[in-house]
This record gives sequence, C-alpha cells and structure tokens, in this order.
Amino acid sequence: MMKNLLNRLGFASQSPVTALPPPPVLREVTVSDESTPEPTLWAPVSQACTQAQMEEPHYTYWCNQIREEPRNHRKQWEFCYILQALKSEGMLEAGRTALGFGVGLEPLAAIFARSGVKVLATDLEPEGAHDAGWVSTAQHAHNKAALNERDICDPDLFEQMVDFRFMDMNAIDPDLAGQFDFVWSACAFEHLGSIMHGLEFVVNSVKCLKPGGVAVHTTELNCSSDSKTLDNAGTVLFRKRDFLLLERRLKLMGAELEFNFNLGRQPLDLYVDTPPFKPDAHLKLQILQWAVTSFGLIIRKL
Repeated sequence: MMKNLLNRLGFASQSPVTALPPPPVLREVTVSDESTPEPTLWAPVSQACTQAQMEEPHYTYWCNQIREEPRNHRKQWEFCYILQALKSEGMLEAGRTALGFGVGLEPLAAIFARSGVKVLATDLEPEGAHDAGWVSTAQHAHNKAALNERDICDPDLFEQMVDFRFMDMNAIDPDLAGQFDFVWSACAFEHLGSIMHGLEFVVNSVKCLKPGGVAVHTTELNCSSDSKTLDNAGTVLFRKRDFLLLERRLKLMGAELEFNFNLGRQPLDLYVDTPPFKPDAHLKLQILQWAVTSFGLIIRKL
C-alpha cells in the first residue's frame, strides 16, 4: 500500500546500480565518520552526497520538478538536496523571500518562483564570468530569462516573482543585509579563490538572513584528507576541519548547523570517478591526488 501511495505522489525508486570496478587504491575515501548513521535526503542536515539518498523516493520527486531524469550524479543531487532542505525548513511557501548566489543556469529560482517565493537571483558580471571561464562552459546567467529556460514556472509569474542583478560573491551588496527568509548557492563558493574566501562568503551570506532564516549551500569536500588539500586556486577543496571552524564562527554570530560526516559505504560511495567523467556514476571524483564529493550546508540564523 505504501509503495502505491508513493507512486501516486510522483515518487519512484531508482533502478539498481550496475556493477562498477573497485575504487582506485590511491584515492581512497578516508575521512568518513561511520560512527553515525548514513545521512538521508528525507531529513537532511549538513551532509555529503551518498548513493542511498539517490534511492529515496523524494530524490526522484525533485528530479521530476526540475525536469530531469534521475541519475546517479552529484550535481543533480545538489539541486535535490537544496530543494529538500528548504522544503524541510518550511521555506518553500508563498510570501517567502530568497537570495541566490552564483545562480548560473540552474533551475532553482524557477521552482521557488512557482512556489510563490520572491527571488533575487545574482551572478558574476559578464566580464568577470568570461575571465573565469563560466561563459564558455555555459554556467553563467546572462539575464533573468535564462533562469526559466526549462519552462518550470509560468512566464508571467516568473517575471513577477524573480529579479536579477550582477554581484560578486566576494563583495555582497550591503543593502541585502537582513532582508531574506533564505539564501542559497549550488557549487559556487569553492570558486572564490581560497578556502578563506569561501568560508567568509558563507558567513556574509548568513548576514543577509532575517532572524529565523536559513542558508543552504553546496560545495566540494575533500574525502581523502583532513590536512593537505587544494587551496588558493580556481577550485578549492574544503576539509572537515574547515567546516568545523565555520561552525564555531557561525555560533558566535547566532547561527547553528548540524553535521553528518558519514560518506556512505555503497558501491558508488566507494567508487572514485576519473576523467572522462561518467554521466551516471559520478558521486565522487578525483581532483589531483584527492577523492572529492559534494557536501551541503544547512545553516539556521537564530
């Protein structure tokens, strides 16, 4: 009976994962905390992308909402994680206000607008985006209409509910402080030049929240080391200890988050993808000598 109910609601289970070769020995996942249960998408906290979450029915539900076929890919997980996190926090309700950073061509602003949320979407100005390579890789929003290319939201409603401006995430406009019920970014703040700049952005994004507001961000986690990592580069890799440092900073300013560092033990959790990357077996990948995955942060401003 429960299975039939889930099917009527638009939920469906994922197809079985095909057999994969063993993970490369030199890129093992070594920082997982298996003293805690694996994270779930149903009740998300600050957590990593895992295979089990992609097999939950709400993963398929959110894929349907963003007009994508479910696949085992960490970038798709980031969208589903952000949506489920905000849904769990009661943020996808008419009358809410939202601020998006580095929105690129992602479908999230259209989902929020369709839910009755007033959205300010931001991205790097075109010259800076061109220099960073985002324009050539089609990851940059050049105007507001680009954010509804999938026709997720009625065009008239989208025009009414979404505003767009260019903004550097390293220099958030001061007029945005304390204005929003929630803020978000999807795989953006690891590109701000350094670990320090990335953590500073998260802190500054929380300053844009009203009391009781929520920030949801996804980024890169180094799964192989809590010491050596990639820093001061176009893409940086955050460590567990960087997030714990962030937690201490946020507590001092009246914000909180809960972590789960269990990185999973299913086949796709242990497999480290290498170039050319696979379209549907891509939860962890190799960057230099490290295994990396997507990690989400949920921060509540008290």
